[in-house]
Amino acid sequence: MAEDVKSIYATALRNTRALEKQGLEQMERQLSGLESYPDYAAALRDHVQTTKTQLSRLDTALEAIGERPSALKEAVTSVAGTVGALGHAMASDETLKNLFAGYAYQHDQIAAYRSLIVIAEAAGQSAQVPQFKSAIEEETKAAERIAALIEPVTETYLTRATAGAKADS
Repeated sequence: MAEDVKSIYATALRNTRALEKQGLEQMERQLSGLESYPDYAAALRDHVQTTKTQLSRLDTALEAIGERPSALKEAVTSVAGTVGALGHAMASDETLKNLFAGYAYQHDQIAAYRSLIVIAEAAGQSAQVPQFKSAIEEETKAAERIAALIEPVTETYLTRATAGAKADS
């Protein structure tokens, strides 16, 4: 059975929203343990606010086509995020693993928004495209900010870990 472009667009919006929601939950969980990494914590705090704005934009896009977020998708991605966070928490280098995952996650979101633009245009929803382009710019800046933190966070981690101080969150 063939799908129509508008239903594909609605699915893409819900998937992107679920991805953003999962990222938000992961960032909020990580923030509580980053006292030794103030620049990293600041980057996450800033991106939490950006993500909330992006979620609002996605809600607006869904409402524009008479749709709502999928509670099931968000529940599943929330569980996946929790499992991923627990996996990192059990590792001896949790802070570094979270940093790497955050960097990769930004690129995942960039790809999702790039795809969403193509789908939106095909579905005749080009009015939303500027919002999706803004999200790409925001995610690119976040990825660059995280990339710039990889070496300093790693150095701080090494210093703390080798001195017997608490290095992980």
